[in-house]
Amino acid sequence: MTAADRPSAQKMLKPIVPIVLCGGSGARLWPVSRRAHPKQFCDLLEGGTLFKRTLQRLEGLEFAPPFLLTSSEFRFLVAEQMEDAGLTPDRIVIEPHARSTAPAIAAAALRIVEEYYDPILLVLPSDHVIGDVPLFHRAVRDAVKEARKGEFVTFGVIPDRPETGYGYIELAEDPGRKRKPMPFERFIEKPSAERAAEMVEAGNYLWNSGMFLLPAKRLLETFEQEAPEVIDHARAAYMEGRHDLCFYRLGEDAYRGCPSISIDYAIMEQVKGTVVPLDCGWNDLGTWATVWSESEPDGDGVVCSEGALALDCRDTLLRSDDPDMRLIGLGLENVIAVATRDGVLVAAKDRAHEVRRVVDTLKAQNAKQATDFPRVYRPWGWYETIGLGSRFQVKQIVVKEGGQLSLQSHVHRSEHWVVVSGTAKVTLDEDEKLLTENESVYIPLGTVHRLENPGKVPLRLIEVQSGPYLGEDDIVRYEDIYARA
Repeated sequence: MTAADRPSAQKMLKPIVPIVLCGGSGARLWPVSRRAHPKQFCDLLEGGTLFKRTLQRLEGLEFAPPFLLTSSEFRFLVAEQMEDAGLTPDRIVIEPHARSTAPAIAAAALRIVEEYYDPILLVLPSDHVIGDVPLFHRAVRDAVKEARKGEFVTFGVIPDRPETGYGYIELAEDPGRKRKPMPFERFIEKPSAERAAEMVEAGNYLWNSGMFLLPAKRLLETFEQEAPEVIDHARAAYMEGRHDLCFYRLGEDAYRGCPSISIDYAIMEQVKGTVVPLDCGWNDLGTWATVWSESEPDGDGVVCSEGALALDCRDTLLRSDDPDMRLIGLGLENVIAVATRDGVLVAAKDRAHEVRRVVDTLKAQNAKQATDFPRVYRPWGWYETIGLGSRFQVKQIVVKEGGQLSLQSHVHRSEHWVVVSGTAKVTLDEDEKLLTENESVYIPLGTVHRLENPGKVPLRLIEVQSGPYLGEDDIVRYEDIYARA
């Protein structure tokens, strides 16, 4: 980044700048969440996706606009959901490689200190649930007072049960009914069931929520002292980065050299700091059992989606994400059953934390269901394969209002488009034409073509491909409004 690229500093007194982390592998809530579309972007609960709920949770706090950290494959999805939440998607930083939270936060801090004077960073994962938002706001305001004094602050959740899926924070004393900031002693990794029970019984341990308030300048100084390799590579990646539409891409080569390490290991375990106890209905929605508990089970402990039906069931979650698949449970107890178009999970509820094993097994079998969906999201909309043979493929394509596919051609296949609803603007070499419902067009092999939606409603069409090779890499792009050419 050159000096001309850098924004002018905003002389605010220790402004609070949120950093929202939008990565993740999506394995723990398979088959609804997968690497191609992880849980923070899924509609798992009423009220919108976890990501949008995270952004909405910032409303009412007098903070600067948030920065978003995500990967290249999710950049347009993040931008779209930001716009849905009423935010301008102009502060999205793209990580070229997954390197855990410390390098990502370091790179974001370098960017933010150029714009704001002495900022404080509110680090938030994008996949958490907060039941009582006003109580969360109160805790954040208490934390801000400590961070303005130069303290590193973390948020610890008051546990209501022994939990082996979370890390813990040890305090010098039991916080009791106090919800005020207090010093923490140390961070503890995910414990055994026996140790977790002992810590909950002791009373002076909190769950590590993964949320932090960090004075940016002190954070960068601490990186220099405690994790110089992280900050050196993060700084190089930031300086070598470039603008791409509304995104900022960190330098790929420099970022690759960053060690993969969390902010807990790199910084928080090396310093003294403050913890704010949280009792506001926090949940990281890490398993289907927690989705069940957050979905307000009925009197029999049953949660059913619209496409599911429970008969004589107890303490069970039944969810169907495919409108054409009816999921019926009969006489079930303590069961998780989740169905999508191409995958079904049936598990004992008390073993829901083992779903990652399912994904690992599918990967070992080279099953595409491990990571990918039949529906593939693109910045212009989405497509879904509905039929596939040795020399043909049939897709359903939906182009959102104003969406535009790249100007492209194919080496190995021809295509036929049939408009189902909406209006299509089609470019074929030098010609343009408009197609409406039940009209079609043929795209011969090698023809330079483009599909656009000039209308005010989504464009839906059926595409029939034919040829000896039908892979997605059989595309030669000439122009693209999403900078993919």
